[in-house]
Amino acid sequence: MHSTDSAKCQGSKSLAICCLLLHLLLFIRPAVSQTQSPPRYLQNADNNSNNNERLHQILKGSGAGSGATQLNWPQPTKQNNHDIKTELAKLNSTYVYQNAWPANNVKLGAVTAVSFDLAGNVVIFHRVDRVWGQNTFDNMNQFQEKYRGPIRESTVLALEPATGKVQYDWGKNFFYMPHGLTVDPEDNVWLTDVAMHQVFKFPPRGGDGKPVLTLGDAFQPGSGRKFCKPTSVAVLDNGDFFVADGYCNARILKYSREGELILSWGRNSFSGVSYDVAPKNFFAIPHALTLVPELQLLCAADRENGRVQCFSWNNGTFHSQYHNQLIGDRLFSMAYTPAAGGQLVIVNGPAAELGIHPEHYNEVHGFVLSMRSKQLVSKFGPNNLEFQNPHDVAVTADGNEIYVAELNPMRIHKFVHRSLAKPMSLSATKDSSNSAINRAVVMDQATPEAVHHPSGKAILVASLMLLFAGSTFALALIFARRRKRGNQANSSTTSSDLVYRKLTASNQSCLPFGARSRRHAWEKSDGFKLGGLLDRDRNGFEKLDQQASDEEQETKTLASAQYA
Repeated sequence: MHSTDSAKCQGSKSLAICCLLLHLLLFIRPAVSQTQSPPRYLQNADNNSNNNERLHQILKGSGAGSGATQLNWPQPTKQNNHDIKTELAKLNSTYVYQNAWPANNVKLGAVTAVSFDLAGNVVIFHRVDRVWGQNTFDNMNQFQEKYRGPIRESTVLALEPATGKVQYDWGKNFFYMPHGLTVDPEDNVWLTDVAMHQVFKFPPRGGDGKPVLTLGDAFQPGSGRKFCKPTSVAVLDNGDFFVADGYCNARILKYSREGELILSWGRNSFSGVSYDVAPKNFFAIPHALTLVPELQLLCAADRENGRVQCFSWNNGTFHSQYHNQLIGDRLFSMAYTPAAGGQLVIVNGPAAELGIHPEHYNEVHGFVLSMRSKQLVSKFGPNNLEFQNPHDVAVTADGNEIYVAELNPMRIHKFVHRSLAKPMSLSATKDSSNSAINRAVVMDQATPEAVHHPSGKAILVASLMLLFAGSTFALALIFARRRKRGNQANSSTTSSDLVYRKLTASNQSCLPFGARSRRHAWEKSDGFKLGGLLDRDRNGFEKLDQQASDEEQETKTLASAQYA
């Protein structure tokens, strides 16, 4: 009897422990970083389903909602490291980097988003002195740095597209951790703050600094009518808008102009390397949104699945997806342009498992993908090299200009289509030895403010030109004085001089080009002219390129981790 009771007791204890572990798995959700490493995750477990069947669904990636059908995730095809590297090298670059843009006095923190206002200005959202680190949120997605108060400096800047000078700025003492920015067809500005878990609509140019519409509860993550780290907004011409509720809920919601919820869709995925096998309507962080008006589509950057998914903006039904092995399994943002029959401009990110799975070769570039052929058309990057951690991208309607927001280095980059760009100076080329480090850097622990400076090569070229000009002027003065002294001595020419002149005249035919051709510029009969000398050789000088590279050469340790 005692042994039986003991066995029953031990069985009861085991059952209790199993139940406790089950509850922990279901209700404790890990904090999601901006560069979550594989294996990828499923967080929004249904609180009403806490049985073993639901646990198996979570582990197999069957998504939110009870009674969901289990999914069999096929294994992705084995990638050939060498082939990917070779194919990436074959892609041409159709956009030229504008090194001297923006203006040198523009100070930026981590730049998270970029859009255009109706005047054509480039509007950016940046974090000033804030950094999203490992301790910024707890395991329940609660912001841990509220005590610091809102960011005191302007978080929204509008830059003139030609010069990069600041046209206006706003957004002081309001935001805690900026993320997404969109300017709608009426010039209203939509912003998301992942620390506040809210979405805001501001009047054109920020108005009086107060939002005209606010969705979500401040600092209260959740689901339903709450958000959990929302990432992006897209707005239709009629005022209806979409929100990507990205990091925790992995869903897209559609609202009326007045802010009433119309519909929502999307489920979380847990799949490892999944860009070529993840089922439709599943997301591993819907990170950015863009509209395709010609097809009435809303497209989302499915970040950790490395793909773009497009849906009907009327009812949210799946339409198509776009991915490419050369982009890899992380895709941070995309923007649409109707140019060339419809293209997606895409920025990817550094491989999340760098150093763990070196066979997953990855390069961080901007890519242009044709929506008609679903093939990559070209790639681009700073001075044709790689980005470190790009976060958002915007492209003009004609496809001629591309702007990329980067977290680290803290930059906004400008690219112009090669057909319109001026030739680049050789001094603009960055040392390619840093490219391997650039791929591995994944943490934005840079200084709070980044100031752009002229490159050392540009300064060296300018210094050499000044030195040459000074030397030429000094030589001209010396030769002018010698000529003056020679004229004064002509009257007392020695006999040896006369003999030399006769010998020269008699042997003129023996010289290769004649004695006259050997005269120097300062021996001409009409006197020396400094202006003439400079005019004669002016075509031999190259104008100093004003677009010399001012990209900051910041490096970080491989062990760091960037959050977006």
